[in-house]
Amino acid sequence: MGKMDIDPAEDGLPASQRIDAKIAALGDWRGATLARIRALIHQADPEVVETVKWGRVPVWEHAGILTTGETYKTAVKMTFARGASLPDPSGLFNSSLEGNTRRAIDFHEGDAIDEEALKALVRAAVALNLSRPARSRKGPDGV
Repeated sequence: MGKMDIDPAEDGLPASQRIDAKIAALGDWRGATLARIRALIHQADPEVVETVKWGRVPVWEHAGILTTGETYKTAVKMTFARGASLPDPSGLFNSSLEGNTRRAIDFHEGDAIDEEALKALVRAAVALNLSRPARSRKGPDGV
């Protein structure tokens, strides 16, 4: 499709409207799951910013990327950018466990969402992003 697979009809739309369109286009359990995840993210962090990256992937940010919402034929995947550094007492992470940075949760058709645990994970991701020093605008030599 070009331009990293952005639908020309969506080009220029705000991210929230592009995510709305993606959810509507899915039209099945994946759309409903992505919509529920999105609502829980907003409940956990009312200051979250929605963006769309890498063509059509919904991304939620607060002082950096918190999580993405990728959709596949048999799963909706929430990938937490710094998931390996997050506490996960409820054991939500079930995918991408081998890496040193990211962790993911794969939701399949019929899976229940532990809403309180998911919101706690989002809040922990926000706290982690806010705890790191802001990136310096200076070059590598300090100038």
